[in-house]
Formats: sequence, C-alpha cells, structure tokens
Amino acid sequence: MGLVFLCLSRLPLALLHALGALLGWIVYLASPTYRRRFRANAAQAGVSWADARPAIAAAGRMTAELPWLWVGTRRRPLGEALQWDGAERVEAALAEKRGLVLLTPHMGCFEICAQAIAERFTTPAAPITVLYRPARQAALRDVMAGSRERPGLATAPASLAGVRQMIRALRKGEVIGLLPDQVPPDGLGVWAPFFGRPAYTMTLAARLVQQTGAALLLIWGERLPGGRGFVVHVLPAPEIAKDAAADAAAATINAAMESVIRRAPGQYLWGYHRYKEPRGLDIGAAPDNPAP
Repeated sequence: MGLVFLCLSRLPLALLHALGALLGWIVYLASPTYRRRFRANAAQAGVSWADARPAIAAAGRMTAELPWLWVGTRRRPLGEALQWDGAERVEAALAEKRGLVLLTPHMGCFEICAQAIAERFTTPAAPITVLYRPARQAALRDVMAGSRERPGLATAPASLAGVRQMIRALRKGEVIGLLPDQVPPDGLGVWAPFFGRPAYTMTLAARLVQQTGAALLLIWGERLPGGRGFVVHVLPAPEIAKDAAADAAAATINAAMESVIRRAPGQYLWGYHRYKEPRGLDIGAAPDNPAP
C-alpha cells in the first residue's frame, strides 16, 4: 500500500482530481444505499439537487488526493497550492495564549487544514494536535500514521488517552483540531438538531472549550477546480458559555457546522451516515426519529 501511495503521490493534483471525480460517480451509481443516503441528507438540509450534485465528484476527489496530501507533501511544502482566507484570526487567537480549538465539518479537503496550520503557525515543540480514528485496514493504517505525523503536527487517538492529550495541549496554549460532525464513539454524545433532524453529536468539542477556556474558530479547506490547489478559510465561531448544558452546546456547534456547509454544499460529504445510531450503546433512539 505504501508503494502505491508513493507512486500516486507523484501524479499531478489535477490528474488525481480528474480520476477522483470519475471514482466518485462510479461509487454513487454502483451503490443504491449510498445514493439514497446522499439524496436524503441533502434534501433534509434543504439543498437543491443542482447544488448538491457536485459533491458526488468531490467525494471521489477527496479520496484520490490523499496520496498527494499524505505522501507528496512530505517532500515539498504546500507553497502555491495553498491560499489563506482569515489567517489573521488564527494569529489573533494564538496571541492570547489560551489554546485554540479548530472545528471543521466533513467538507472540502479537511486534511489540508491541519497541514496548513502546521506549516504556518505551529512547531514540533508546540504542534497542532488532531483527533483521528485509525483505519481498519492495517496497510492503510500504517500509511496514515506515517503521513500525519510530521513537524508541527501531532495526532491523538479517539480514546480517553487522546482526550487527555488534547486537554494538555490546550492548557499549554497549543492548537487542536476536530471534526465535530462525526458520530462519536462510546456513547460520548447527545442528541442535537442537525439540519432540522436529531443527530447523535459529540460533546467533546464544547467540553474542551468549556474546561480550558480555549479560543474557538471554524475552518475548512476549499478544493479549487482544475487541480489548482486549496483555500483554507478561517471563520469566527459562536460563543460556548462555560455553563452551557451539553445538549445546548452541541446544538450551537451543529448550527455552526451548518453555516459552514451552506457556503459550499457542493463540497460536503452528503453520503456520510450522519444520522446513524451507534450500535451497542444504550443511548436510546433519536427523539421523534425512532430506529427502524
């Protein structure tokens, strides 16, 4: 697997994106389940088919660009492939030295966000720490681990040990990154509205802000057409009150994610199983949305 990624990483980004767009449509057409979920999630959000349709190809591009991001960028800086919008917000937050939490949805090239922060703002001594779940396939897991561990970037597993690692980082004034729209493991969540439908939502993002007093910003990586690179957008985030209840805080964060997604619905992963109920957990069915 490592050799395959190495070979693919040498291809131009434009070619990888073209191949990825084809892959995205093949998966969409070949999987009725994925197709139904994609359409249902977009409809739930009130997004028209015309606006959601580009996300089919975007999902494939996200997969195809991974060798370029994970392997290729270890040999070269992002350079001209990266543009910034709102970098001054990161600079201002870091100047406060109270830690910084960056939240991004499953949208665009979310992998580029941590790399961009590591390249411009952090150091090996004070890296950005990102939460991740190891891949199920051993070969891919090795590639992922080797690619994400780089100067200025550290990873934390989705476990209690990983949570403690992120708390320590914030208390030292460092940066952490999370994808708060992924279904949390081990029952660490609450039901909160997401585009008008109850979704089991992680409480971790809000708790980290409440417990450490860290600053909070939204971030997402826009994928430019024609393989021209990416734009990392940094946006202000809503305030999470220190005494806010878990469900209220989760609803606030979900609303923030919705606002980011509506900026470019053609780059969101509408096929992601956002409304699933984690198996084996005594969390109850979604309010007014019982499990079938």
